[in-house]
Amino acid sequence: MAAHFAESIPDRLLMWQRVREYAVPPSMIEMATARRVTGDWAGACAVARIDVDLDLRAVRVRHGTDLVARLRDDLRRLVPDLLRWHMPRIAPDGRLRPGLTLSLARYGGPGAPGPQLVVRTPPAWADAGQRMSLALWEECRGDVPRHHPHPHPDRRFRLDLHRHLWDGTRSAELARRCGVDAPDGPVGHDVAWPPDRWAAEAELLLRAEGHSRGALTVRLGARSRAVLELVAPDDSHVPVLRPVREVLPPQQIAELPVLPEAAARALPDLELVRAGLFRAERLHPLVAAALSTSGHAGPSGSSPPDRAAAGAQWCGPGPDFGRDAGLDGGSADPHQVECLGEVHRIALRDGVLAAVDHDPTQLAREGLLMALGGPGLPCLRAIDAVHRSPEALPAVRERLGHGDVTGALAVVEGLLGPGAVLREGPLRDALEGAVAGRLGHGLFRSDLVPVHPAADVTGDDGHRPRLDRHLPRELHRKRGSRTRPRTGLHG
Repeated sequence: MAAHFAESIPDRLLMWQRVREYAVPPSMIEMATARRVTGDWAGACAVARIDVDLDLRAVRVRHGTDLVARLRDDLRRLVPDLLRWHMPRIAPDGRLRPGLTLSLARYGGPGAPGPQLVVRTPPAWADAGQRMSLALWEECRGDVPRHHPHPHPDRRFRLDLHRHLWDGTRSAELARRCGVDAPDGPVGHDVAWPPDRWAAEAELLLRAEGHSRGALTVRLGARSRAVLELVAPDDSHVPVLRPVREVLPPQQIAELPVLPEAAARALPDLELVRAGLFRAERLHPLVAAALSTSGHAGPSGSSPPDRAAAGAQWCGPGPDFGRDAGLDGGSADPHQVECLGEVHRIALRDGVLAAVDHDPTQLAREGLLMALGGPGLPCLRAIDAVHRSPEALPAVRERLGHGDVTGALAVVEGLLGPGAVLREGPLRDALEGAVAGRLGHGLFRSDLVPVHPAADVTGDDGHRPRLDRHLPRELHRKRGSRTRPRTGLHG
């Protein structure tokens, strides 16, 4: 039964399941909440790995105290860990959508330009650590990040019309805005909301643009979009959406307002809970409270057992590394291995993983034999395998990929002990890659990169070379390490 559900679960939902497991760890939520409730919004942002690029004194000089007061109020309402929870992500690894500038609040009138509180994600070549930054964007000013590919607010990804996704005082609106009362449909096969829900969202969008009715576009896929029109006989009737009657030229379609992804796509949390892939009590506390209040998910967060078991297959093993290392994790002792015709124990001693049933002299002799290329004892081979490529390596890589270095190191220390010296292998490569990526992000933040890493690989004719052995190593690694972010997936 579980295998049947595992085959029917879409990759998109499995990606969101990994995101919810690793991208916003409970420790981040707890620490950010503790600082936020005391009024330390900047400290909460630091915990949630959000850099603050705001100079409130300069804003006061340019725009006066009224705007600064509104900006401060929004910063105090900001729940940075909730913002990270709902940020747009890309397949297949569920990382933050790179190179994005997303509007959180607009301080101009309807349809009028004005300053905007924005959050930015770094470009893909500098996204190690999965950090974000807060800034005030002003159309009239040119002080934008030098190497950011899209420093202007994106029309498709915007949360100023969906404050419940980041504003703690309005998080209870989530159930009403995300279609929690819609009937359960196929698991993950229709990721768009029913079009009848788009009408209310379209009305909010057009009012923000200074219109009461009009045309807009909805992105349906990577290469398809619908051009719809919001109409009503008069103000006493509920507006409805319908396809435009005349064919509009492409230039006019490009200028139409775009229904934000947060309004056009289903909430992944709702899909995960309905599919039995994630328990409600493990959601972000504000999300779980909103869904629980709506009556959709009770505090128990019960799930169909077969689907829950099927969904658990994605995550791989936990900290127990027994099977891949030849250890038996099901016995009374934590880790055991057959060695010299007996069952020996492997456990943490003095902060390192050690074979406790061998005397130090024998271990020193056998360790030297392994260093010279000999076979070594089964106990030492098992320890060596754990150091190089433990069974929990996928969990470590997931945490590193989402920027949770502290959580990844905690897993490693739980496996090998705090005093372990990492040996060459996939585990050490993963940790070293995370450190190198953080250095690259630091250079991006400090604006110490003279040119984009890929800007100097064009030939004399201005064309980019093919992906072959002549391509620079750094660009070859970036091109081959991950699928390019062509599709945006938003919660």
